[in-house]
Amino acid sequence: MTQINKSIQGLINLTWPMLIISIVILVSLRVTYLIKNGKHLYLYKELLMLSFIIYILCLFQVVTFQDDVSWSTNNYIPFKEIFRYKIGSRLFLKNVLGNMLLFLPFGFFTSHYINIEKKSTILILTFIASVSIESVQMAIGRVFDIDDIILNILGGFIGFLIYSFMKEIASKLPKFMKSEIFLNIVSIIVLIGVITLI
Repeated sequence: MTQINKSIQGLINLTWPMLIISIVILVSLRVTYLIKNGKHLYLYKELLMLSFIIYILCLFQVVTFQDDVSWSTNNYIPFKEIFRYKIGSRLFLKNVLGNMLLFLPFGFFTSHYINIEKKSTILILTFIASVSIESVQMAIGRVFDIDDIILNILGGFIGFLIYSFMKEIASKLPKFMKSEIFLNIVSIIVLIGVITLI
């Protein structure tokens, strides 16, 4: 658990300047748009959309960060790197679990905004995103790893399963729990929780 906390703290240290600037610009543009066009503000929808944009920005920052990869080489053999690490080790958490968790939000958000119901759709979209990331990483001097693509696809698929499960639960909730007021209150509580953890 300590290693996961260190990884999260490292990610925050890497991305916070970009996050602050992006959030201020995005929120000011969105609020201006809503006011100018007389649109109603749905806080829970706005926070969800902002979360997706922040996730994409952080994903870009993380996958293009120029760390020291001189010790590593391109890997085109499936499962070679995955089975190299001892389960529970620092490298296992960073490379195996980290690559799955990195794409879990992608599967969730993409499923939500496109309303994906077919498993094949999320698998194809995650594959396209992951291959483009690995190809760009190779082009900028990092490494291409087929195992990262496999783990990213698995993470995207888990995100899709979480979305599907939550959608099923949401359909059975009482009417008051689907109301705008209730969803806004839950959004504010979640936001406060996230800010407190950071």
